[in-house]
Amino acid sequence: MEKDKNKLREDAIIFAIKISDICEEIKGCSVYTNQLIRSSSSIGANIHEAKYAQSKLDFIHKLEISLKESFETEYWLELLYRKNKISDSSYNGLKSKCGSIRRRLIASITTAKSKI
Repeated sequence: MEKDKNKLREDAIIFAIKISDICEEIKGCSVYTNQLIRSSSSIGANIHEAKYAQSKLDFIHKLEISLKESFETEYWLELLYRKNKISDSSYNGLKSKCGSIRRRLIASITTAKSKI
């Protein structure tokens, strides 16, 4: 299970880097791109922080924050996509990756809750 947690953290870092790279190319939407960068990078930051949680409930709470940030990230991605600031292929790839991270977070949260 530790290997899966590290893989999830690594995937979240790579995802945040890809988001950051795309946002650097977008002009005229800094309010939205800043929000997107913040929410996407917060996913991995909270996964990392969960590793050092003070309790099982704290661990779950950190993963739930990551989950909420993944939903927020999808919102900002869609907004920029609808403004024609992100290409179809970039949007679909990033949305898919975010969805994959989100599903793994849900599975981890569900497992952790079942062990309480």
